Amino acid sequence: MKFLSPLKLYSLSLILLIFGSCAAQGNLLNKVKEEANKAKSQLNAPAASKSITEGEAAQALKDALDNGAKQTVDVVSKANGYLGNPEIKIPFPPDAKKVEDKLRSMGMGNKVDEAVESINRAAEDAAIAAKPILVDAIKQLTVRDAINIVKGEKDAATQYLTRTTNQAIYDLFKPKIGVSLDKVNATKHWSTVMNTYNKIPFVEKVNPDLEDYVTKMALKGLYTMIAKEEKKIRENPMARVTDMLKKVFGWLDDQGE
Repeated sequence: MKFLSPLKLYSLSLILLIFGSCAAQGNLLNKVKEEANKAKSQLNAPAASKSITEGEAAQALKDALDNGAKQTVDVVSKANGYLGNPEIKIPFPPDAKKVEDKLRSMGMGNKVDEAVESINRAAEDAAIAAKPILVDAIKQLTVRDAINIVKGEKDAATQYLTRTTNQAIYDLFKPKIGVSLDKVNATKHWSTVMNTYNKIPFVEKVNPDLEDYVTKMALKGLYTMIAKEEKKIRENPMARVTDMLKKVFGWLDDQGE
């Protein structure tokens, strides 16, 4: 329904006064006044009335995280999801870097490359199992947590998820990484590299906990990619795939958040 301009309202009132019966004038004038009051109410409505409710904020945040987590898992669980992404590719453990350097200097770089590829393949293979774990963790967010996150920093949701769920996800994820390491022969390649190095005379023996290392690095990669999805949803309207996301984050855009 379109609202009448003040000039049109005034003209209509004059016409009613001149040509209408008293009863008709009263009824129509009341309708005109009602229209005018509605228009005035719309124009003068405080900004707070256009705000979001706590429930909407919470649901939007959960939608954003849910979408980001699923998108991330879908990306990293594909071939080269880790290996082909320099941002999250899993390298040799820092305390085994000297192993890599030594073997490469001895012309055994192919063995090192096989080990690096296999541990990244293990992360890709296991990553799909993280989806239900992450989704379940997202469901545990309270309304108050969600509101604070929606209005927080660009990666506030990812920070919260990392802080509150990392250990629980690690405990569930590590055994799956172990299975994947064996499945893609990462354990074999790793043992070959470590045994080869440890047989070199006068070197300090090295044997990092591969399962622990790959699990931590795989989770770090997941959170890194989730943060990118969250940033995209906050900053790019085209990435807001639900009406709730569009409403809440659109409102934040209007507020200059």
